[in-house]
Amino acid sequence: MSQDDEKERESRRIIGRVGAETEPSMAKRVQNHMNARDADENDWVEVWGTRIGRWLGVALLIYLVWWLIAFLMRGG
Repeated sequence: MSQDDEKERESRRIIGRVGAETEPSMAKRVQNHMNARDADENDWVEVWGTRIGRWLGVALLIYLVWWLIAFLMRGG
């Protein structure tokens, strides 16, 4: 086995491991963020206010992206 083959195999192993470790944790972090897991769970107003604010932020982002695409399609 050549040294290049060995390096390629090691690189693929590392990339596979990084992918396996980061994907689920990133999805979980986003889910926790959107569900306001970092807010004080004893204060329902803070939890729901945080959830509503974050979802409104996502909705605003989607609207702005849609508006930008429509604006550019009309010729700007």
